Amino acid sequence: MDVTTARERLEEMLADLDRSIGVLRGEPVGVRDRSAADAGSDLTDADRAQAMLTVATSQRQAILDALKRIDEGAYGRCVDCAKPVPEGRLEARPEAARCVPCQGKRERRR
Repeated sequence: MDVTTARERLEEMLADLDRSIGVLRGEPVGVRDRSAADAGSDLTDADRAQAMLTVATSQRQAILDALKRIDEGAYGRCVDCAKPVPEGRLEARPEAARCVPCQGKRERRR
């Protein structure tokens, strides 16, 4: 994927994530009379929203990092081994920072 196309896709993804993060950080619904079950459900919803916010924030940072790699001329190269990241991987995940073998190693270390 050429860097112009990559930048456009990354900027679109960033705008979508920013909107999603804004919604997830939205004002809580006002307090109302509710049962203990409703309160438990609200807690579960809050936990789910927090988890989604954490994932979205992490994804946002990956996109910002990819845009920085474009600016530095390093986009499409693995940040660990400097080998090219496969075209198909960049098509599927334009924010990908690593080639498949290096990403696999990173995930096994977690």
